[in-house]
Amino acid sequence: MNRPNIVFYFSDQQRADTAGCYGQHLPVTPNLDAFAQDATLYENAFTCQPVCGPARACLQSGVYATQIGCYENNIALPADTKTIAHYLNEAGYDTAYFGKWHLASDKEHNLKTKATPKERRGGYRYWRASDVLEFTSHGYNGYIFDENCNRLDFKGYRADRITDYALEYLDNRPQDKPFFMFLSHIEPHHQNDRLRFEAPKGLKKKFKNYDIPGDLKGTGGDWRLQMPSYLACCNSVDYNFGRLIQALKGKGIYDNTVIIYTSDHGCHFRTRNMEYKRSCHDASIRVPLVIGGGAFKNGGRSDSMVSLIDLPATVLDVAGVDVPEHFMGTSLAGNSSSDSVYLQISESQTGRAVRTKRWKYSVTSKNQNAPFSESYTEDFLYDLEKDPHERNNLITCSEYTAVADSMRKLLIQYMKKAGEPDAVIRKKG
Repeated sequence: MNRPNIVFYFSDQQRADTAGCYGQHLPVTPNLDAFAQDATLYENAFTCQPVCGPARACLQSGVYATQIGCYENNIALPADTKTIAHYLNEAGYDTAYFGKWHLASDKEHNLKTKATPKERRGGYRYWRASDVLEFTSHGYNGYIFDENCNRLDFKGYRADRITDYALEYLDNRPQDKPFFMFLSHIEPHHQNDRLRFEAPKGLKKKFKNYDIPGDLKGTGGDWRLQMPSYLACCNSVDYNFGRLIQALKGKGIYDNTVIIYTSDHGCHFRTRNMEYKRSCHDASIRVPLVIGGGAFKNGGRSDSMVSLIDLPATVLDVAGVDVPEHFMGTSLAGNSSSDSVYLQISESQTGRAVRTKRWKYSVTSKNQNAPFSESYTEDFLYDLEKDPHERNNLITCSEYTAVADSMRKLLIQYMKKAGEPDAVIRKKG
């Protein structure tokens, strides 16, 4: 059996509409757009948790954030978690991780600027990463660590250097086994300690004449100041995606490699709350997802509702590994189709949401730092067919009571599937 190599190419905080294949008019993502031409593009792809650490925990474990215990940032992935890397190691794959991890630190172990010990790397064998990359680097210059806990300092633009480490791996990897590469950029995420998006020097002017996304028009937030730099960061991720594809082609292994391109969550530029994500709105939760190679070659555009929770099952399925029964998602390599996705929301609140193609329904407890709540209150109901930019909250409109009731039932089904305790959901108002 000629098992395919698998590349998981991961950006951070990237809205789907930054990509040309999702409607962006500026040349932000020419390499992704070209890749999408003979791949499968998912028009309705969503995160399952719109914040960095929890989304990553879901991707590595195959279960929802509350199930693994990583329901907010700064909770380490439990040491006994069997991750997708562990399954692939057992199946004879070489596993490699690059960039941002965000699953090692907790209240007892602050590893944000320190080497991630072996037992906290989720089973990945080749390691060129930092637990919290924005703490060990800026847009330019910084450091990461290798699998022997050696500090590796780098100069130059961060996305370029992280990709350099991945290309170095391709040059030196074992040739007698397939590989699984997880390349996790932090771009276009803002630089926390500087409160800005750090683009390659001189590049943001290229994107100053952008079209204002519909959800941002007429709002506050900081998008007017930040959008050119944000798009330039997305462009840097795309440039390096192109470098990786060229390297795979140059080594003659591109045709036997399945490539997944996606992001952990989107970005609403402080228009829905006081920061950039952690809300139920599409700007926060909708992500690009393009998969190419193998069963995904020439797949066209899919309008099925898909979630990041489906990707762990997809990775294992592509590798020929049986998907564990406890995984919450379904492999996209088959003919499975869903008409809804489920989201857990943390830190800004303890919230839950469910989205279908037409409707968005969200509840909140207004609590923070808690995995569950005994009671929630209805927060939002949007008719996405009539109101795609989510400007008109219908949750208190009596004529939509039947819709809200139906969506509440669907949400409760998802909550039970995720093993959550029973909770009361109160009507708003």
